[in-house]
Formats: sequence, structure tokens, C-alpha cells
Amino acid sequence: MPSRKTLLLAGTVLLIGLGIGGYFLHAPAPSHAAEPKATSTAAPPVPVTAAHAHKGDVPIVLEGLGTVTPINTATIHTQVQGTLDSVDFVEGQDVKRGDVLAKIDPRVFEAQVDQAEAALARDQAGLKNSQVNLARTQPLAARGFATQQLLDTQNSQVAQSQGTVALDKAALEAAQTQLSYTTITAPFDGITGIRHIDPGNIVHPTDTTGLVILTQLQPISIIFTLPSTDIPDVQKAIASGEASVDAYDAANTHRLDHGSLMLIDNQVDASTGTVRLKASFPNEKKNLWPGSFVNIHLTVALRHDAVTVPLTAVQQGPSGTFVYVVDANHVVSAREIKAGQSREDKALIDQGLSGDETVVTAGQYRLTPGTPVDVVPDNRKDSVQNATTASAGMLP
Repeated sequence: MPSRKTLLLAGTVLLIGLGIGGYFLHAPAPSHAAEPKATSTAAPPVPVTAAHAHKGDVPIVLEGLGTVTPINTATIHTQVQGTLDSVDFVEGQDVKRGDVLAKIDPRVFEAQVDQAEAALARDQAGLKNSQVNLARTQPLAARGFATQQLLDTQNSQVAQSQGTVALDKAALEAAQTQLSYTTITAPFDGITGIRHIDPGNIVHPTDTTGLVILTQLQPISIIFTLPSTDIPDVQKAIASGEASVDAYDAANTHRLDHGSLMLIDNQVDASTGTVRLKASFPNEKKNLWPGSFVNIHLTVALRHDAVTVPLTAVQQGPSGTFVYVVDANHVVSAREIKAGQSREDKALIDQGLSGDETVVTAGQYRLTPGTPVDVVPDNRKDSVQNATTASAGMLP
């Protein structure tokens, strides 16, 4: 049996344990330091670049691709057979109409002219003799000393001699023409190409290559195409006198020449739905070279008080085309617009802007209506985030 002292010790330990447990059970939770409250601050303005809408006269321009085509070009052939005596031009030389290009040995043709002249002189002498005999016979026949038959014979001889002289004159003209063909001249102003034959060779009218190709450069023409749907606008421009044409290089950046519209082709290409047009250019600086491809800008009208904005300001959304407009408080709003032609990094606004607005030109991808913006100057435009770099993972 445990002693009384042992029981008393066990009871004391039990009471102490119950006391400690009750203390921890009913003790208040430990107090922690008050956490700081999150302060809500407004989002910082989004950096963007902006530009003012411009209001003024805007030309309405149709663009097409064309080919430079000379108004006149000719392959210079000889018209008679003979030995090529000389070539009197330098390849690439500017020549005028009538300038000598080449000469063919003329001796055979000079002899033919001499023969024709001699035959004409002989027959003219015979005609003169027949006319003298007729003049003698007519008074004799009138007085009865010559028969009517003799008079008729003299009249017939005169008429026959006149026909022979006319035939000789035609033969002389033909011989002189053949002789003239031995000197080959330029049929129009132009520039010579690469020479195809050298002096000393026998040339023929049937030679396929000819002597040289002569091409007119001033003025010159361009044939270009436009959609057939543009024909009414072009016709109106021709009627009003507002049609003007500018030729640009293949990169469509440098203007080569300014010209005028000559005509619209009388047929539409059914396979492509396009129509060909022809324009003339003075080509004073010879920037237009035959066979080269150029871009054509055809001005068909001039719209007054038209609104334009930089092309980068125009955005495409689910409901259509829009721009972000910056108000006086530097807060943006989305404005639906109807855009017209786009050229030279400018977009023509047909509807939606009055011309007094400021529109965002870069940084739109982070904007929503009501977003405050910070319009940065040009020297800080590198700080503007754009969608291209953001989509590459460079920006949030």
C-alpha cells in the first residue's frame, strides 16, 4: 500500500499540471505588431507620342505600276543593197531628225541616175522635134497643101513623145530616190543604241537586226494599269483638267518626272479587271529610261479642308477603325473613324475627326478609354513602349 506521503506528492503534481494547462487554455492570444495597411495609389500615366490632326488641301491619288515606253522607236534598216561605206554616229549619241547615220556605196545608183537623165534628154529632144513638125504641118493642112492624115500622124507623134518624156521623168525620180537611200538619216530626234554592223559589210533590206535601234527619249511615255473601278474618277479628272501624273522610282520614294495623262485604253482586261492608261513626260533629265518599271501617282482630285493624321495613329478594333484622342487633361478616349486613302505616312480621315484633335501615334497597346497618358517629346520617344517589343517579351 502506498504511503500517505507518496499520495500527497502525486496529488500535488496533478494539481500543478492542471493549473498549467488551464493557464495556456484560457490565456489571451499573443498580440502581434499591427501590419501596415496597403495604400491605394493611382496608376502612373502611360508614356505615348502624339500628333495634332492636320486640316488642309489633300490630293486624291491613284497608284499603279507602269512601264516606260518610248513614243517613237525604230530599227534603222537599209532600203537598198550595197557595201556599207561608213557609220557616222557614235553608239549612245543624241541625234536630230535628218542627221546622217550611215552611208552605202552610191556608185551603182549614181550610174542609174545618169542613165535616167540621158534617156530623159533624148526623149525631150524627140518631143521637141515632133512639136516642130506639127507646127509646120498645121498651116499647110489649113491651106490644103497637107493631108488630114499627115496632120493626125504629127499630133499622135507629139502625144507619144510627151508620154515617153513623162515616163523618163518618173524613171529619173525613182533612180534619184534609190540614190538617196544610200545616205541613211535619222527619222526623228532620239538616242542611238548599240551598233549591229560594221563598215565594209554588205547590207540588205531584209537584214533582221538592222544597223542600229533609234529611240526617242524626249518626250517619253509610260503605260500603266489601274483597276477598272477607277475609270469614272479618271474620266472626271480628265474632264475637269485636274488629272496630273507623277512617276516615281521602283522603291516608290523618289519622284522622277511630272507629266500629263494622254488616254485611257478603250478596253478592260477581263482576266485582271484592270485598264491600261498612257501618260506623257518631258523627261528633260532623262530619268525615265525605256523598259524600266516605275510607280505612277495619278492625281484625280483635290479635296479641300480634309483631315489627315499620321498613319500610325489609326488602329483596328473589333468594332472597326479608331484612334485614341488625348483631351486637355491628358486622358485618352477611343474615337471611331472612317479612313480613306493612305500615302506618305498620312491617313485621310473621311469621318470622325474635325481636325482640332490630338491623337496618339505610339504606345496604344497599353491604353484603354480613360487611361491617363504622358505625351513625351521626340527626344524621349524611345521611352514609349510599343506592341512589337512587348510581344517579344521585352516589356510587360
